[in-house]
Amino acid sequence: MPLTIEAVFDGKVFSPVTPVAIKPNTRVRISVDAQDEQAPMSFLETARSLKLDGPPDWTERLDEYRYGGKWIDDADR
Repeated sequence: MPLTIEAVFDGKVFSPVTPVAIKPNTRVRISVDAQDEQAPMSFLETARSLKLDGPPDWTERLDEYRYGGKWIDDADR
């Protein structure tokens, strides 16, 4: 029965990422398909990937949009 598992190689041993339903000391054949690790996205890349839609003055009036209503220090705007 063919089984595909994710594993990490530490230089000597392949360790499964998740539990495997195989009895200990069972002889297996391993085919290796190395996966390139992707660098984690920056905060800005993550934010852009969300493709959020909002008003153009979002950052200037964040409290008003977030909590509703005008704030006292907004009177001079």
